[in-house]
Amino acid sequence: MRRLYLAAGLLFTGLGAIGAVLPIVPTVPFLLVAVFCFARSNPAWEQKILDHPVWGPQIEDWRQRRAINRRAKVIAIASIAAGVGFTWVTLGFPWVWISVAVLVIVGGWIATRNE
Repeated sequence: MRRLYLAAGLLFTGLGAIGAVLPIVPTVPFLLVAVFCFARSNPAWEQKILDHPVWGPQIEDWRQRRAINRRAKVIAIASIAAGVGFTWVTLGFPWVWISVAVLVIVGGWIATRNE
């Protein structure tokens, strides 16, 4: 079981790294799952993520208070809105409504989290 957690941790760390450079892919949610997996397979790697100067504080905020800081909220919601614009330009109607639904549901959820 430990090897599965380790493999999942590596996978989600990789997805988080992709999210760090692609604006539409999230980073912190993937790193949260990676930290969860590493806590069960490799605590040293869990600590490395928690010690990261950019991502560590955001993960700790979520773990301790279920909070997302205001800057992260704005960036996340703006990225989703950019995705709506991209969908509108590339696919148009009716496909843009899927992106609008994601913006309303996910963006609304993000906006209502503690800061």
